[in-house]
Amino acid sequence: MAYLLDTSSRTCDVSVVVPFFNEVENLGQAYDEVTAAMKGVDATYEIVFVDDGSTDGSSKLIEELAKADERVKLVQFSRNFGQTAAMSAGFHYAGGRIYVAMDADNQNDPADIPALLKKMDEGYDVVSGWRKDRKDKLITRRIPSMIANKLISVLTGVKLKDYGCSLKAYRAEYVDAIDLYGEMHRFIPAFAHMAGANVVEMPVNHRPRMRGTSKYGLVRIFKVLIDLMTVKFLSGYATKPGYLFGGLGAGLCGAGFFCGVIVLIQKFFFDVWVHRNPLIMLAVFLFTLGVQCFLMGLIAELLTRTYHESQQKRIYLVKRTINTE
Repeated sequence: MAYLLDTSSRTCDVSVVVPFFNEVENLGQAYDEVTAAMKGVDATYEIVFVDDGSTDGSSKLIEELAKADERVKLVQFSRNFGQTAAMSAGFHYAGGRIYVAMDADNQNDPADIPALLKKMDEGYDVVSGWRKDRKDKLITRRIPSMIANKLISVLTGVKLKDYGCSLKAYRAEYVDAIDLYGEMHRFIPAFAHMAGANVVEMPVNHRPRMRGTSKYGLVRIFKVLIDLMTVKFLSGYATKPGYLFGGLGAGLCGAGFFCGVIVLIQKFFFDVWVHRNPLIMLAVFLFTLGVQCFLMGLIAELLTRTYHESQQKRIYLVKRTINTE
């Protein structure tokens, strides 16, 4: 298989990252199916299981698998930190040139992994799974997901039908450049696209959950919406927040000025006294709020420069160089 990465710091071709929380009934099948799927791939691989604070003995099962198969890795958390943290840790400890992420509940089908990797051989940097025939509940899972996918696609500019599908393949350099927080693992394709990655989506098989209980709920919708606002800010204004706050401030000051003009017109042409006109309060409020936005923009600019310069953090990702040290 063809991979466009430096091989010096990588230990294998593909790392399959599987975060889990209390999935002892499903982990054995997940391991067997990933192993069977990778037999048909001409690439070295490893399976990185990340225990997100399980209490059902899941880690002991993975320990036994790791003793029998050196390609199995286990990363165990001290408590439950959430799927995004578990996935981030899996990427951190993975040694592959390609990361393939999937859920441990066996709703993702590992038999799709070879197709994802084959798609990457066509030159794509991120291949995102699309659960075209989804087997989840309509009201609590599918409809909220459809709405979220539309909203995320519009705001990020990356048109995907299924951001929530965990089964995705990534080139490692794009994921390694991302710091994940909150519920942001679903936004990795959007973050990678910001860094110049070529993103594509392909249909994958989706199966109903046969064992265990779902860890997802409607409360995640609100978390995703909050994270989406963060992603939108990072995608457009992370290194130039003054543009956002300055534009907002200009709009508010303009609205305040417009209200003030109306107050003057009403005073001189319609004999409406200022102290009886509520528009004067609105004009003062909007203009003051606009000035505050300008000041917030200046503070945000200083914080941005401090953040990047103090950590020597780059605001770009270099894909490759020629004739440089």
